[in-house]
Amino acid sequence: MEEDIVNKKNKKTIWLYLFPAVLMVVIILYLPIFINLYESFFSWGAMSTRHEFVGFENYIKMFQDDIFYIAMKNNLIFTVMSVICQIGISLLIANVLETKFIRRTAVFFRTVYFIPSLLMVTVVGIAFQMIYSPSIGIVNPLLEMLGIDTTNIDLLGNAGSATYAIAGMSQWQYIGYTVILFVVAIQNIPSDLYEAAEIDGAGAVKKFIYITLPELKDTIIINTIITVTGSIREYDEVFVTTNGGPGNASETLATYLYKVGFTNDQMGYASALAFFIFIVTFIIGLAQMRSYRLDDQQ
Repeated sequence: MEEDIVNKKNKKTIWLYLFPAVLMVVIILYLPIFINLYESFFSWGAMSTRHEFVGFENYIKMFQDDIFYIAMKNNLIFTVMSVICQIGISLLIANVLETKFIRRTAVFFRTVYFIPSLLMVTVVGIAFQMIYSPSIGIVNPLLEMLGIDTTNIDLLGNAGSATYAIAGMSQWQYIGYTVILFVVAIQNIPSDLYEAAEIDGAGAVKKFIYITLPELKDTIIINTIITVTGSIREYDEVFVTTNGGPGNASETLATYLYKVGFTNDQMGYASALAFFIFIVTFIIGLAQMRSYRLDDQQ
């Protein structure tokens, strides 16, 4: 009886301490999501008093909008390149940095890889605008040294290359962050596993496949979730470098949402775009975490 009373008091105390945090999460995070969903069913603008209920018209308009599909394609490009670079290549770099023959200089290389992630996106964007510039940049002269005609090459000025150029800049900036996360995770793997594998005659490749990868499953899942959701919300790099141009060639969902809402003053349509971005990121994150749980059960 006394234990039951103590347990009830403990539960009340726990909930008492949790309540302010839960209340803040509900007000700051979940309430705006439902308000945004509600507002997406109206046609309204910040500069007008018109607030007309239109039902699913904003969502129908979204799926009939050509720029919306361009933005989705660009977000997909960012996602694929980010997963390949920030997960695949970062993992390989981290594994190399933790090998015996390079461990003495690993601190230097870790610093070199990590420094770009500390820079402001604005600084990196301006720097790469100059690097990519056909008149003062270094990319075109390097291509000319390889015998490539650069007369019509303007990486940020051409519709076909702008998105890839911005995505490449983004990988340069953030690949060091995931490298460090993987390095820390690799350092936590028991060395006994590698020593036993060496005794059995396993080489570097087999140790990476059968020891490193399985032991880094948690870190890989978390980094993938962060990378994919970040790619879907891509905004800063595009805004700083091309602002969605030339035309709408490098537009992403986030930059297009900004223009629809704050340039065109179509807040209802912008709310629909915002809710679509939320649903996509939520489903992807949930699917990745769900697959992780299934792997744990097996």
